This record gives sequence, C-alpha cells and structure tokens, in this order.
Amino acid sequence: MQQDMIVILDLGSEQNTLIARDIRSLGVYTEIHPHDITADQLGALPNVRGVILNGGPNRVVDGVSIDASDAVYQSGLPLLAVDHQGKADQNLGSWPQEEEARMDVLKQFVFDQCKAQKNWNMENFIADQIDLIREQVGDKKVLLALSGGVDSSVVAALLIRAIGKQLTCVHVNHGLLRKGEPEQVVEVFQKQMGANLVYVDATDRFLTKLENVADPEKKRKIIGAEFIRVFEEEARKLDGIQFLGQGTIYPDIVESGTKTAKMVKSHHNVGGLPEDMQFELVEPLKMLFKDEVRACGTALGLPDNMVYRQPFPGPGLGVRCLGAITRDRLEALRESDAILREEFDKAGLAGKVWQYFTVVPDFKSVGVRDNARSFEWPAIIRAVNTVDAMTATIEQIDWDVLARITQRITHEVPGINRVLYDLTPKPVGTIEWE
Repeated sequence: MQQDMIVILDLGSEQNTLIARDIRSLGVYTEIHPHDITADQLGALPNVRGVILNGGPNRVVDGVSIDASDAVYQSGLPLLAVDHQGKADQNLGSWPQEEEARMDVLKQFVFDQCKAQKNWNMENFIADQIDLIREQVGDKKVLLALSGGVDSSVVAALLIRAIGKQLTCVHVNHGLLRKGEPEQVVEVFQKQMGANLVYVDATDRFLTKLENVADPEKKRKIIGAEFIRVFEEEARKLDGIQFLGQGTIYPDIVESGTKTAKMVKSHHNVGGLPEDMQFELVEPLKMLFKDEVRACGTALGLPDNMVYRQPFPGPGLGVRCLGAITRDRLEALRESDAILREEFDKAGLAGKVWQYFTVVPDFKSVGVRDNARSFEWPAIIRAVNTVDAMTATIEQIDWDVLARITQRITHEVPGINRVLYDLTPKPVGTIEWE
C-alpha cells in the first residue's frame, strides 16, 4: 500500500465517518475499525501513522464502558482521544463544532504529530487495488455481479485492468430493475464494451421467493441470498471460478452496523450474505465513499454518463415497493419511476439531483376516476442531494414540474390515483424507504 494511514477506533462515536472524510480531504488515507482491535490486527494494517480514539454516546455497551485494548496504548503510535476518558495522553473533550476548528485539530495531529504524508489519491488507490486483486486472485477466475450501476461498473473496470479475461460478468434480472435497464446493461457492457457477460432472467424465481414477505430486512436478506445462489449456479457452468466480485462501498458497511454503532439497515451485499457462501469475496471499493467511487471511475477512464449515473440499490425496486411485493404494484412502481426520470431529464434535473425515484406503498386511498370512486395506491416522489450518502438534503422541485409529473402518473399508470412528495432529509429519514 502506497498511502499513509490514520486509524479511527470506534468507541461509540456518531462522527466516525465525518472525521474519516475530513482526514481524507487532507490527502491522507483513513479507516474506521472496532475499538477492540488486537495487536496482530493493528500490526497487519499497512503504513499506520497514528490512531484516533473516537468516543461518543454509544460508548457504554451492556452497562460497561468500552475502551481500546492495551495493544493500542502500547503500540508507540501517536494517539488522539476525543470525548473519551481512557489511557491516552490527549483528551480534547468533544470535537469542535466549527469545521475550521475541527480541521485545525486534525491537521495538527495528522501532520505535526503523526508525520503523515499527503499521498491519498485515486492513482495510488487504483495501483494498490490492482496489486491486491492480483495477489488475492492469482490465476483463478472471478465472477462479478454486474448491475450496470456506478459501483459494479467501477469494480468491473478495476477487475478488467487487474485480471482481464479472468473476469466473467453476470447480470441478473431479478424482476426488480427499472424500466429498460436489463436491455441497456446488455447493450452497453456486452455489445459496446465487449465484456464477457452472462445474462440471467431470474424474475419469476425472485418474485416467488418474495411472495407475502413484508418485512424489509427479510426482503433484503432473501434478495442477497438468492443472488448468491444464482451466481453459484452460473459458476458451476464455468471452470475455475473461486471469487465473487462485489460493488460494496463504505456506507454499505457503516450502515449495516458495527460492534458499537447502531445498525441503520443491513445491505443485501453485507448483512444478506448466506453463511455457507462458496465464494471468496473481492471488494476493491469497500473502503470508498460514493463520491470517491465516482472519482475512481473517472480515473479509470469510464465515461461520465456511467460514472455519474443515478445510484440504484442492490435490492432494486424491491425496497421501493413497500411491504409484500405484488406484481401489479411492482409494475405501477416501474412505470411511475420511468415517468419521473423522463420528466426530470426534460426539466434539466437529471444532472442536478443526486438521486430521484418513486415509492409505491402497500396501502390505498379513495379517489375519483371516470366520474366513479377509485381505490388505488399513491406514488411517492423522493429527490435528494448528497455527497457521500451518509446525509442528504431535499431538492426543491419547481411546482410546474411536479404538476406535470402528477398529471402523467395519475393518467398513465394503472392503479395510481395520488402523487406525494417526500420532504424528509437524512437524518431523520434514510434515502430509501426500506
């Protein structure tokens, strides 16, 4: 690894990702690790220049106040303790609320005490990952879950550069993709990029597994487990497949919970993987935030229309068709989402809004259609802006645009008689509804 590293130990802070991003913005690499990291685990991390003991409101676990291990205190590394009554020499109380003051503290620690170098950049990251991928994979083959989204596309580019023809991409249509997406993935990756792409239509298989399942966590785990089973079946048709490539990124890991951090939601590629999975994972983006993934894609030479493509969750429309999924409501969701994307594009919002989509919940309301009572679903519009997907603000959409979208959805999509606009930022909401 070419980059110096600052390790953040999670002792119950809610600011771990903020501090990690602050340090990376200074040009120094950082990772968040559990508070009870062992001497061997700490020693295995490359180029560690210092450790931040980041305490906070979740520091008391089961009535016991947690602390870093003696191995950390005896490591000889510079230590910075914040909001943490431990054995470290420095204790600054809480992090300064002002960004400038907080950055001054970090600069003094990172550069003056730790003597870290500003060598965190995408060129070094890519070079490191190529070396790590080649070391991990050797002469074996990798199966990549290629959704066509930003994360999996960047992983594909990295793997192609690292191992070339040892990569086989599998695009699974689980019936939960947006309108026209399966066809687009095949066109771009197979016909234009010449990737070794296997297309699997597993719509009936996934929707059958999801019948009558309303709990969002169960849906995510079913989708994650079924993905692995499909890949295992495809791998058995090929020779030498021992690895599964995934577009897991850092927010997926953080939001799925750690020993002291509360879980927001499990991600299908983190909390939904079966214990008896037969693959070893290759996840070269797992320590990157979303904006860093895009920067990596640009550095790899991917086109802007791929790098800045709107994010789409692995479970797809399954977490936007709220409650137990039915095929008719899923189709109403797919069509309303297509109208929203079309109208945003016409209004020049496609490049301005980070993520936008519709949600169709599992309840109905009374309306009037063709001079008669109707009892149909609402479609909820969600449009947010964010840098790293950890927080999000609401985009203020012109009223005429919303009126046009409402007119089209209520008149063109069977089963929808209301259109609503979600005004909730993250936090307290999440970007997705499930």
